Amino acid sequence: MLPKIDETAPVLRGRALQIVDEQGYVRASISVLPAQTQPNGETYPETVLLRLITERGRPSVKISASEETAGATFAGPSDTTSTYTILQAKRTASSLKLRDEDGGETLIRPAR
Repeated sequence: MLPKIDETAPVLRGRALQIVDEQGYVRASISVLPAQTQPNGETYPETVLLRLITERGRPSVKISASEETAGATFAGPSDTTSTYTILQAKRTASSLKLRDEDGGETLIRPAR
């Protein structure tokens, strides 16, 4: 049985949170990314990003939220490059994209 800890902080507050494994590698993180303008002029709004990272350092699960877009990405094992699923709600549209390592791809959008 675990010992009882009487003191519990009511709130954990900071700009980012990282969970590390026994070797000190980041395995999960949550952060608030500032708005950015890319070199091509495209702007990305401020975004909250949760990442779950494999033991080989691959961010296999990403969940993000901003005023413009919310989504979740699930990537295949570390030795793959094109196996993933993307679930996204962007502005007034939503989609689900599935892609296999062999190049098979399906994009699902609501019927209009």
